[in-house]
Amino acid sequence: MSEQKFNEKKFLISGLFGGVISFFTGWLVYGVLLMNIMGSNSGPASNVMRGPKEMLFWAIFLGSLFMGFTLSYIFNKWANINTLAGGAVAGASVGFMITAGYDFINYGTTNLMSISGTCIDLVAGTVVQAIIGAAVGWMNSKVKAEK
Repeated sequence: MSEQKFNEKKFLISGLFGGVISFFTGWLVYGVLLMNIMGSNSGPASNVMRGPKEMLFWAIFLGSLFMGFTLSYIFNKWANINTLAGGAVAGASVGFMITAGYDFINYGTTNLMSISGTCIDLVAGTVVQAIIGAAVGWMNSKVKAEK
């Protein structure tokens, strides 16, 4: 089995693009659409969420970049995903597994979210990762391969 050459240019460009999409999609889904729902499904822990003025946007953006680069690495190193649809499916699949792992460990070890909030976050996280994956896959199709 021959291994394809890793395209650093594709990885960097699509990862950065995916990171920006992650930041804005996360804001829309969690900061606007689900803000009240997630707040009403928190666990018994109190005073754990930062208020709007206390948010550390540099950290949120950095985390979003890692989300984009994670999918870009998988798509470019192992999966050769270069389409919007392929990226959406792969993003949803990878996103579901990572979100489920994180959310259920978090639910089992903390009081941050109720089981309903955990399940809502699992669905929302899967949708967000599908959108990021679609963006990364689409961008991969636009970046020319290195020779």
